[in-house]
Amino acid sequence: MWFIRDGCGIACAIVTWFLVLYAEFVVLFVMLIPSRDYVYSVINGLVFNLLAFLALASHCRAMLTDPGAVPKGNATKEFIESLQLKPGQVVYKCPKCCSIKPDRAHHCSVCKRCIRKMDHHCPWVNNCVGENNQKYFVLFTMYIALISLHALIMVGFHFLHCFEEDWTKCSSFSPPTTVILLILLCFEGLLFLIFTSVMFGTQVHSICTDETGIEQLKKEERRWAKKTKWMNMKAVFGHPFSLGWASPFATPDQGKADPYQYVV
Repeated sequence: MWFIRDGCGIACAIVTWFLVLYAEFVVLFVMLIPSRDYVYSVINGLVFNLLAFLALASHCRAMLTDPGAVPKGNATKEFIESLQLKPGQVVYKCPKCCSIKPDRAHHCSVCKRCIRKMDHHCPWVNNCVGENNQKYFVLFTMYIALISLHALIMVGFHFLHCFEEDWTKCSSFSPPTTVILLILLCFEGLLFLIFTSVMFGTQVHSICTDETGIEQLKKEERRWAKKTKWMNMKAVFGHPFSLGWASPFATPDQGKADPYQYVV
């Protein structure tokens, strides 16, 4: 199992789970279970819990999937000879992890490895976002944005309901406690809705343009073949288009590694 032993990343991952579980607690025990509208509670409870489950599953897959790490210490004479270099062709060695860097790979100081098509290192998933786990990171940001939006809508309806009726009857908690819990959830939902929506948009743009975040920041010269946006999406989410694109349990077919990807 791939897992990065980084204290800051582990703490951020724990905080992420705590915030999702806090939202679960408020939605279920403050808003839905005390509600006298059974149909409203069941439908919203099922939708919210499904989205929360998919968000946490996507988080686990993004955190525990090898993002595309290059084997450490493969800069050996035997490996270089196996590439059968032609005159004029060169390979690049990473001085930090002693590996031959494939094209579009970058070294991560936290993972201490070179990562293929590295976009960035995200402490919230305690991992790099790279070639093999970008799909799960995109799904994580999407599902967190959806549950944040859903929670905000339910908080709005709950406030309207409580204002119209007696506060003591719209929640099993005291009115001051109910207000505090709802305000905290509202703040959390708004903050994460904005943050994850922006991340989701930048990731989709990065996929469609086939240019990672690091490549955009460094303004690296494009040395790879240009493909259509649809082909780039299928390369990340899998072939062909299906419901599996939205599932963190469906592993996209990345294809076999090209032995000449190290050669420039």
